[in-house]
Amino acid sequence: MSAGNRKILEVLNGRTVSPPPIWLMRQAGRYLPEYRETRAKAGSFLDLCYTPELAVEVTLQPIRRYGFDAAILFSDILVIPDALKRNVRFTEGHGPQMDPIDVDDIEALEAGDFIGYLAPVMETVARLRKELPAETTLLGFCGAPWTVATYMIAGHGTPDQAPARLFAYRHPKAFEKLLDMLADISASYLVAQIDAGADAVQIFDSWAGVLGEEEFERFCIRPVARMIRSVRTQRPAAKIIAFAKGAGLLLKDYRRKTAADAIGLDWTVPLSFAAELQKEGAVQGNLDPMRVVAGGSALEDGIDAILQALGNGPLIFNLGHGITPQADPENVAALVNRVRGRR
Repeated sequence: MSAGNRKILEVLNGRTVSPPPIWLMRQAGRYLPEYRETRAKAGSFLDLCYTPELAVEVTLQPIRRYGFDAAILFSDILVIPDALKRNVRFTEGHGPQMDPIDVDDIEALEAGDFIGYLAPVMETVARLRKELPAETTLLGFCGAPWTVATYMIAGHGTPDQAPARLFAYRHPKAFEKLLDMLADISASYLVAQIDAGADAVQIFDSWAGVLGEEEFERFCIRPVARMIRSVRTQRPAAKIIAFAKGAGLLLKDYRRKTAADAIGLDWTVPLSFAAELQKEGAVQGNLDPMRVVAGGSALEDGIDAILQALGNGPLIFNLGHGITPQADPENVAALVNRVRGRR
């Protein structure tokens, strides 16, 4: 099967596929016993991301189990600040941590050979494209500048990203410089993934939902639009999904302003609004991950509602955010079967 027959690429070209193709954010992860076994062999989480043999294995595990229509590269959005020498580390029970960045650090920040540093990621992409079934779309990804910047400024995740918001108000020029640098580096990173074999890429703006309207325009839309322009200048045929979690009504003009081929929707987006957004092109989402944990009628009803509202247009079925470690693998199998019409 050629790349032109990969169902997700059909949807990204604006076509309706029935039943819709499906993949799940964080589909390679802690809900799978085989992932936990591989993770235990890796040492640190970053070692898992930077060891192609292991990263390929965990990327392929959910494809073997469920036959998803896409495999997404196993990596992390924080490999970019790691490549920028911000001393990124993942501590069990505490999540990601790094050296907090300040105004002077931003002025001194240099990209260096960040693509060379991330060469193991490109090797993983290249190996995956060779090992995946021909009909399976390979997705690359990166974090959006705003979301990556929030971790760089605080040095860790926070509930409402107050450190980054405060920094942006107090030091607007330095913050804009950081966002622009992250946009340019991330665009080059996506191009490298495409060149290594990724069929399409996704930009994750996981913390878009903490921003007001003006800030969303400046910190989310503007840098992502800059990224997409850069990628398309270099690779005009690139297919790009943009996911701004929590953006709600601010998604109304998001596709037009960023030029993304598809927009990801979190589970709080009303299906009536999602249907309006779908009139302009492909949408991706948006099942509540807790329905996969609950299973049974909660899972079935959630799936059916999305298929009824969005199934007659260009749709990539997905969760509204990443699958959780509590999800039962049997519920995931039931999800895939129901989306594909197998009861």
